Amino acid sequence: MSEQVKIRLDKWLWAARFYKTRAIAKQMVDGGKVHYEGQRTKCSKVVELGATLHIRQGFDQRVIIVKALSEQRRGAVDAQLLYEETAESLERREKEALQRKALKGADLSPGHKPDKRSRRQLLGVKELQRG
Repeated sequence: MSEQVKIRLDKWLWAARFYKTRAIAKQMVDGGKVHYEGQRTKCSKVVELGATLHIRQGFDQRVIIVKALSEQRRGAVDAQLLYEETAESLERREKEALQRKALKGADLSPGHKPDKRSRRQLLGVKELQRG
């Protein structure tokens, strides 16, 4: 963990164990799932200490602050020393997890494909909403 070394964003995300491979980390950065200092960025961006990252993983969105740099992927305990998640981010993730858990049993899908008559009724409703 050295401060003098320049580390790419995708490599740091991999070393911090946010993604299993560097290729996946690169895809997530290129896909806009990772924002550096509030801006969409490239995977070749050099990570700096104290930088804020917004990382979207599935349903969760994390806001983290870079505390240390590393080029090597180590154990989970060592990886957690590389960053600190903000208190607001932790609180929001826990609240959203409880909401998802509460809705787990609720079946929100209709359960079947609409037939011709139902599709026409849906189109009629959509036309009324537009018009």
